[in-house]
Amino acid sequence: MKKHILLLTTGGTIASVPGGEGLEPHRSEVMERELDQLRTYYDISVEDVMCLDSSNIRPQEWQSIAAAVFENRERYDGIVISHGTDTMAYTASAVSFMLPDIDLPVVFTGSQLPLADVLSDGPDNLRTAFAMAASGRCGVFLAFDRKVMLGCRAVKVRASGFSAFESVNEKYAAYVSSHGLVVDETVLPRLKGPARLCDSISGDVFLLKLTPGLSPAIFDALVGMGYRGIVIEAFGLGGVNVLHRGLSGIRKAVDAGVSVVVTTQCLYDSSDLQVYQVGNKLLELGVIQGRDMTTEAAMTKLMWAVGQGMTPNQIAKLFSLSLAGEVTVI
Repeated sequence: MKKHILLLTTGGTIASVPGGEGLEPHRSEVMERELDQLRTYYDISVEDVMCLDSSNIRPQEWQSIAAAVFENRERYDGIVISHGTDTMAYTASAVSFMLPDIDLPVVFTGSQLPLADVLSDGPDNLRTAFAMAASGRCGVFLAFDRKVMLGCRAVKVRASGFSAFESVNEKYAAYVSSHGLVVDETVLPRLKGPARLCDSISGDVFLLKLTPGLSPAIFDALVGMGYRGIVIEAFGLGGVNVLHRGLSGIRKAVDAGVSVVVTTQCLYDSSDLQVYQVGNKLLELGVIQGRDMTTEAAMTKLMWAVGQGMTPNQIAKLFSLSLAGEVTVI
């Protein structure tokens, strides 16, 4: 019996066709042609959630996607979400937190070339995504270039190459080989309770990439603008160059109830604030370690935590926990 898979479309390159000002997302007969081929193997239904270039997808759209998944989860064996590549890692991470203990496979995918292009990578990515959606493995995933990764570990590392996404600081959840879809069970998230929709999220979180000589006054400005969370992409293991000019900016932010998470600009490995003096000074202030989380996961986890109405102390405790496989807990 064929698995019943729902495709939620959101636009992106995979659904784009040439327009007067360049490629524009638009579900066309080309998408239907690919789905007709997949229907040999799966019973497929389609729902258009939105039709946007992914650079225009905001937290409000994340909520729409999460709600569509939750509302349809009991009617299907798995759900595939077609999405533009530019912000797919953010969406996949956010949806991972918005859908705790989701009880079916939810797989994001897209393409670097539109399906309308004869050399598109879209058909292959769709095949991988549908195979994972039919696998019965619960969780939120991202499928690309014959590899499947946790949605909260995916990072876009190439702007045009077909191997656009990598799983950072975690093994791939699955990959395609001559044996078919090979799943690594050790990577899969473990269900802890019934599936829930917790889609409240805050836009009052700022991502700050440190540069040499950055003025610590930036923290005063962010507090004044009403931000309730700040993710700092620091140097190396978590070095912050504002320390020699005083900790007042960060201290004021923390004292004002702003949750400050420090991660690293290095794509691989982990921030560790306990190694150097500068990191330990930050820990004394109540700054939160991002550990080996991706920037996308740290950002969306903090946005989600603030949106859930958590206090700074609750958020600090939350960041010591792995909710969907987004962080390595030692």
